[in-house]
Amino acid sequence: MPAPKPAAGGDGAGGPRRFVLLGAAVVPLVAGLGLLAAGVPAAGDMAFALGTLPVLAALLFDVARAIRQGRFGLDILAALSMTTALAFGEPLAGNVVALMYAGGQQLERFAEGRARREMSALAARAPRTAVRRNGERLDEVPINAIVPGDLILVRHGDTVPVDGRVLEAPAVLDQSSLTGEVRPVRLEAGAEAPSGAVNAGAAFDLVALRPAGESTYAAIVRLVEAAAASRAPMVRLADRYALGFLAFSLALAVGAALAAGDPRRALAVLVVATPCPLILAVPVAIMAGLSRAAKRGVLVKSGGALEKLAQVRALVIDKTGTLTHGVAGLAEVRAAPGFTADMVLRLAASLDQASNHVVAAALVSAARAQGLALSPPAEVSETGGVGISGRVAGHQVAVGGTGYIAARCAGDPASLRHGLEPASAVVAVAVDGSLAGLVVLADGVREDAAKMLAALRAGGVAHVAIASGDRSEAVEALCRRLPVDDWAGDLSAAGKVERVQQAHLLAAHGPAPGGTVMMVGDGVNDAPALAAADVGVALGARGAAASAEVADVVLLVDRLDRLAEAMAIARRALAITRQSVFWGMGLSVAGMIAAALGYLQPVEGALLQEAIDVVVILNALRVLVPGRGEGDG
Repeated sequence: MPAPKPAAGGDGAGGPRRFVLLGAAVVPLVAGLGLLAAGVPAAGDMAFALGTLPVLAALLFDVARAIRQGRFGLDILAALSMTTALAFGEPLAGNVVALMYAGGQQLERFAEGRARREMSALAARAPRTAVRRNGERLDEVPINAIVPGDLILVRHGDTVPVDGRVLEAPAVLDQSSLTGEVRPVRLEAGAEAPSGAVNAGAAFDLVALRPAGESTYAAIVRLVEAAAASRAPMVRLADRYALGFLAFSLALAVGAALAAGDPRRALAVLVVATPCPLILAVPVAIMAGLSRAAKRGVLVKSGGALEKLAQVRALVIDKTGTLTHGVAGLAEVRAAPGFTADMVLRLAASLDQASNHVVAAALVSAARAQGLALSPPAEVSETGGVGISGRVAGHQVAVGGTGYIAARCAGDPASLRHGLEPASAVVAVAVDGSLAGLVVLADGVREDAAKMLAALRAGGVAHVAIASGDRSEAVEALCRRLPVDDWAGDLSAAGKVERVQQAHLLAAHGPAPGGTVMMVGDGVNDAPALAAADVGVALGARGAAASAEVADVVLLVDRLDRLAEAMAIARRALAITRQSVFWGMGLSVAGMIAAALGYLQPVEGALLQEAIDVVVILNALRVLVPGRGEGDG
């Protein structure tokens, strides 16, 4: 029979006191049984009483504190059981209840510790120091002393202390604790390394980008701590029903005693009355679900969010950076007569080295990925957002929109657009006054987008809508490739909120009424819609910090299919919770009735209830074992 949760900042029933109470109950019980066997019953009863009193005193202290805080716990029944046992001359029963109470604390602590393992491991691995380069000297400094721009040496086996950029040598990082990915990731020079990853390769230098308190891992630890401290609505259910069940138990106990004319009937009912399936199974199963999701790279911030995640019936999802990669990638190069695709891309990318436009960066990246040697540009002239011109390797080159290029060359860029989607983004290129070709860019659909949507459909999501700030024609082109029910483009942040509100109406009155609405996004403009949804999901692996802060669920790994896994974990956690409560409460009530009818003696009732406790907790821990629709790591 577990104790009330300790108040914030107090020791409560935690720490060494749990072991002291267990020892205070076990030693006198063993001594008392020995005295009974030796034929000294009076001394044995005294030992049993001594084994009950310390535990009862501690329990009464906790119950009194809870009542002062306005909380009425079901552990009042345990206090009544021990008090009644001593008053009715049943010290053995009282000692057994005390032992089961103290043992229940240890059992609960073990179960919650097992369930929290994956989440607590994240916080436990947070680095405390870092090796900072100071000229030719290496100094080990507290992690809070690191500032942006510091040069950090990350040795083999070290945890990356802060978010930073790999300086020269490539880095091989184990990110399994952050993302659930079991294979190490290779980061080239210039790539950003997230704090919390472990160096699985050779030592490398890292340029700090953020202070420790603002880095990825620190934010994850804060989110984990908040999730671990949260209480799910199903956990609070026990508090709401505590008084009603207490009244029912007392009425049954008193009624049984009066009907039988035997006060021990009341004691027998009370010792089996504590509904441990409510106060044990629910928090253990919810915490196990949070831990299981964290292991798969999905951070669910609270037990309440886990419950809502299991009930999603309508989905609103952003397009750019969520269903697509969020960056323009090279789709194809169409060369005009007299030019080759490599020549067009090489000259355009060489000139674009002088621009900081996002499209220019995409062209430069694509050319380098294909191994093309870029030349330095000269005499560069750029019209912001329109186009750029200059000299490259002896050629006069212009790169920009079709209108910009049409005014600077002989030839019509539109002649090369045949067969392209109207929404395709194209960059026209002119060389020495002639049309050289078109570079077609596309924000490609993520490989796992269709798989994720199909899995969500199979999991009970009845309505899928895309809400995007991108151009409507681009959104429409995407929708022809994915199984969605509705879409809208050119949306502002307020427009996305409106779409979430419309989804609420569909969830309330649609084919599966009573479900919740989930919004998935990654940008700052998605944050209001994430807050408006029942469940906001942010892509924390590469999304905006504002989205991760306001969201209920954060994907720590850049894989959409993990969201479907998280929903499967949530559904299974709630199903196991309800199963534990139904069967556990049913067995408890059956035991109470048997005790009221005289079929169970007080000691037998206590032992029966604790057997139910063990079964219920073990069943709740099944959430940690992968089920259907979940990966195994």
